Amino acid sequence: MTMFLGTHASRIDAKGRMSIPSPFRAVLKDQARPGEPLMIIRPSHLHDCLEGWSASAFFTFSGALDEYDPFSEDHDDLATSLYADAYPLDCDREGRVSLPRNLKDHAGLEDDVSFMGLGCVFQIWNPALVEERRKQARSRTRDLGRRKQSTPREATAS
Repeated sequence: MTMFLGTHASRIDAKGRMSIPSPFRAVLKDQARPGEPLMIIRPSHLHDCLEGWSASAFFTFSGALDEYDPFSEDHDDLATSLYADAYPLDCDREGRVSLPRNLKDHAGLEDDVSFMGLGCVFQIWNPALVEERRKQARSRTRDLGRRKQSTPREATAS
């Protein structure tokens, strides 16, 4: 399976377009299905950044809503959070996309942007915030590792 890996810099040009890094475009094209947009971009629900998904991964992920009563408030809240600000996008011939203003505002994107691969999804960040996020993630991961090491293992039955 191909994944979104690495951190890549890009810029928003004078016409409001930004280039999707070529390794990310390759993953998106690899996962593209006929008749679907190349990607879905939506605001992150955890951070001040955007999430980018291949359309097929997004539609598979959103299938989790099927577990909820479609007439319940939980379903309505989750569907609103997931779909209301999600935008299907395709790249032009040069690999550029134009983001809606509300997405740019959510992530504080102006001129420079940073793309961060997270495996099955990628994030688009204001470069002033992305390094702090990476530091925070590394620190929390170290803490998690320390907690796991200090937790006594349960004896296993032979």
